[in-house]
Amino acid sequence: MIGRLFRKPEPDKPDGRVAVAALLVRVARTDGDYADAERAVIQAILTRRFGSADMLAQAEALEQSAGDTVHLTKAIKDEIAHDDRLDYLQDLWRVVLADEARDFEEDGFMRLACNLLGMGDRDSARARQLVQAEGG
Repeated sequence: MIGRLFRKPEPDKPDGRVAVAALLVRVARTDGDYADAERAVIQAILTRRFGSADMLAQAEALEQSAGDTVHLTKAIKDEIAHDDRLDYLQDLWRVVLADEARDFEEDGFMRLACNLLGMGDRDSARARQLVQAEGG
């Protein structure tokens, strides 16, 4: 009972699917250039994963309003099994590599996101290598 008095109420948690999409948008915006190629890759991912690219506008709005990446990754971790997260790391790498210009901001963001998703650097490297092996 006393613990509840001091616990901060949890902000409205976003839908896990929209949080996934917002994280894709966030990695695309990390380098300061949200390129058309990145948008196209995100739309393709959303269509493949969720059957619709229509959630892109909702994801962009959530990405803008979500103060920190922790808020997004918590929603993802609550809804996506640990064993399935490697697939989502691959999707993040698909966005990073979409504009063919990988930079240190994106690498830093990938380290942070990977950690927040409960994954390690090896998982991230494996996901990146799988994406590069498929040619994108």
